[in-house]
Amino acid sequence: MKARSLWSKVLVIVGLAAILMKARSLWSKVLVIVGLIAMLIGAIDPLEGSLIILPGSGLVALGALLGRSRHRLLLCWAFILIAIGVGALFLLSSRGGVGGSTGRSNWWLLVALPYPVGWIMGLVGTILRLKEPFKVPHNEDSECKSKSE
Repeated sequence: MKARSLWSKVLVIVGLAAILMKARSLWSKVLVIVGLIAMLIGAIDPLEGSLIILPGSGLVALGALLGRSRHRLLLCWAFILIAIGVGALFLLSSRGGVGGSTGRSNWWLLVALPYPVGWIMGLVGTILRLKEPFKVPHNEDSECKSKSE
């Protein structure tokens, strides 16, 4: 009787783990898609849209981390670059901007360069992340066996 009870508990735990893994995969996809939409909407106006792009790229990075994507490092770096670039952009904007009568040349905009670089990295990484589940795994062993037979 105890063995039966033990096995039923083991099956319940395994079932719960399977449900959690499916939920994790679902949340990963939802976060990546919502983040991508935010990044695209924010690109309409890059200065004010940065308040939408930054959390959107954070959602994409979080979704990639939850889904254990192989592109999670790329997306985390994209989020970091966007955060640095947005911070620099707001700092320059609070100091009066660049060019004109501010006394700062347009070259100061290079300080905000991580923002568009991170945004492009984020888009590329998001597209790669969304393509991942649709790839068919390549098994080299099955090809070797079929060629030798």
